[in-house]
Amino acid sequence: MSRDAVKTLFHPFAADMLPAPKGGERVLFLGAEAGAPRLEGFDSEIVAVQGFRPLYRALQAHGSEVTPEISGEDYDAAMILCGKHRGENDNRMAEALKRVKAGGVILAAGAKEDGIVTLRKTLAKLGIEAESTPKYHGVAIWFARPDDVSAAVAKLEQKPVTIDNRFTAMPGMFSHDRVDDGSELLVSRMPTDFDGNAADFGAGWGYLSVMLAEKSPRTARIDLFEADYNALEFAKTNLLENCPRLTARFFWQDLAAEPPKEKYDLIIMNPPFHAAGQAAEPALGQAIIKAAAGALRNGGKLLMVANRGLPYEPVLASEFRKSEEVCRNARFKILSAQK
Repeated sequence: MSRDAVKTLFHPFAADMLPAPKGGERVLFLGAEAGAPRLEGFDSEIVAVQGFRPLYRALQAHGSEVTPEISGEDYDAAMILCGKHRGENDNRMAEALKRVKAGGVILAAGAKEDGIVTLRKTLAKLGIEAESTPKYHGVAIWFARPDDVSAAVAKLEQKPVTIDNRFTAMPGMFSHDRVDDGSELLVSRMPTDFDGNAADFGAGWGYLSVMLAEKSPRTARIDLFEADYNALEFAKTNLLENCPRLTARFFWQDLAAEPPKEKYDLIIMNPPFHAAGQAAEPALGQAIIKAAAGALRNGGKLLMVANRGLPYEPVLASEFRKSEEVCRNARFKILSAQK
C-alpha cells in the first residue's frame, strides 16, 4: 500500500465532501498506515488497527496509538484501507459494519489496482449504495451505516479455512487455502534426526514448524517468528492441535528490523520476497537471511526455499561458512547454509 492510498482515504474530509470527525468522537481505522495528512478540524480519537509488524512499527514511529487486534464497539465512524486480497477487504468491511453506530460514516479507499472497485460492487449487491471520488490514483467510497447490517455482515464476514483437514488459516494470510508448493518442497528435505532448538522465520500459520516437529520428533523447541499478527495467532492453534507436546514459542517480529535475541541450531524458512502487492524484491529475503546468520550458533544450519530466479546465493556465501543448493524443481530451489 502506498502513501497515496492513505491520502485518497482522507481526501473526502480534506475536500469538504464529508465533515471531519469532531473532538470526543472515536474513529476506527482498519488496515491503518502512516502518512495521514493533518486536517484542520479532524480532532477525533483514531483507533488504528494494523497487524503487519512493519506497518505497525511505522505508525508507532509517527506517534500513533495502534493495536494489532480489533476491539470495541459504538464507534462514530470507520476508515478502511483496502489491499489486493478480497477476503481481507470484505472482512474489514464486516468489522466496520458491526462496530460503527447506525448512521455513522464508513469510508474505504484503495489504489485502483486494489480491491476498492470490487468492494463497492459487493456493497451495492447487498443494498448499500456508496458515494465515491477518485484521487491520487485511487478511489474513496463512503456511506452511512444502515440500521440493520446483519445480512451484509453475514455475507462479508470471512470464516477460517481448513487445509488438509488439520490446519486452519484466514483469507489474507499467505497461502491461506492450501499448502504452497515451495513449502512442500522444503519439507521433503527436512532432517529426520534433529534434536536441538529450531526457529521458523516467517512462520505464517505454522505449517513448516508442524512438519519439522513431525519429521524430527526429538526436536527440543521451535520458536516461530512472524510479522503477520493474525497468522501467528493461527500458528499457535495449529501447533497446539497438531503437536501438543512440542515446546514452542511465538514472536511477532519484523525480522528485517528486529533480529532475534537467541541462538539456534537450525533455522527453516520460506522467506517473503516482496512487499504486499509489489514486484519481487530480493532485498527483503536477503535481510532475513542476514538475520538468520546472526541467530545461528557456530555450526548451526539454515534450510530455506526460494523462487529459482531470486539471487540469494551471494548473500549466503558472504554470511555463512559454506552454502549450497540442495535441489530444485521447475519453480523453486532449496538452499542450505552452515554457520
